[in-house]
Amino acid sequence: MNQSIFHDIVASEQELRDLIGFPGPIAVAKQIDRLDAHCRAFIARSPYMLLGTGDASGRCDVSPKGDTPGFVVVLDDTHLIIPDRPGNNRLDGMRNILSNPRVGLLFLVPGQKQTLRVNGRACLVRDEALRERLSVAGKRPALAIGVEVDEVFMHCGKASMRSRLWEPQHWPAADGLPSAACMLLEHARPEGMTLQDMEDRIENDKNKLY
Repeated sequence: MNQSIFHDIVASEQELRDLIGFPGPIAVAKQIDRLDAHCRAFIARSPYMLLGTGDASGRCDVSPKGDTPGFVVVLDDTHLIIPDRPGNNRLDGMRNILSNPRVGLLFLVPGQKQTLRVNGRACLVRDEALRERLSVAGKRPALAIGVEVDEVFMHCGKASMRSRLWEPQHWPAADGLPSAACMLLEHARPEGMTLQDMEDRIENDKNKLY
């Protein structure tokens, strides 16, 4: 095992609290165990969310999910369902769910500084009626992720404010940033494939959203 480059590591919650302190009463009390009208309104306007999972051994993954606002459907106060749209079929998050159902969701609404965090337990759903509710242009997802909600809370907007996430005038220039095709070609090293081949492949994927 390689020697860690990190030193003076915090090793207990007591050390952590000594450094950072404790949350205030509102930060504690804001956590609820259901999707109330406010949470539902936020999810209905969210076109993008992040799904955090971990397998039985603790290996973690975060996967982006996105579609038109309201693509995640709230079924009742403690259940929601996420469509699985066509992707690369790695299935990292879903394989994790099979061995460890605990998940964390982070919902974003463009222009809103705050985010909504939902933690709960997930399962992989084949139910035809539920999948039909997630159809787009007559195309039903082959699978969906059902989540039973344990806790929900609004996360403060300081990260969005510090990063100026929704302020285009402060976005970094893309000059010098390698293209997705360039990165994929160098990382995957597919035999016989040129950069143009990879660019064409990525361009063609735009026609396979559903």
